[in-house]
Amino acid sequence: MDYNSESMKKTVVLGATENPDRYAYRAAHSLTRHGHPVELVGQREGIVAGVPIHTDQPSLENVHTVTLYVGTRNLPPLYDYILSLNPRRIIFNPGTENSELRQRAAAQGIETVYGCTLVMLATDQY
Repeated sequence: MDYNSESMKKTVVLGATENPDRYAYRAAHSLTRHGHPVELVGQREGIVAGVPIHTDQPSLENVHTVTLYVGTRNLPPLYDYILSLNPRRIIFNPGTENSELRQRAAAQGIETVYGCTLVMLATDQY
């Protein structure tokens, strides 16, 4: 299955949580409703939208997008992991903006977007 097609964009939700009040939770549900396969990575085990949350840094292939729900100051230890996924795109949701990671991603040929995954999905810009 080609997860890099325009209709199915395999997405890693970094900062996933079972807390329904968090945007990462809403994004996981919205992504699955829109037909995008998701991998969830967070600090605590759980299940969101029928998908288990990884608490480690799993090796994943065919990643189209990494969408960030981790605060800017908590991102540096995750740089190498994020870049190792070799995604086509990284979405910096509000509160995750990070110029250092953005520059490192651009140097690796990865598209970066300062935006909101939920808005992008709702407006067919995902």
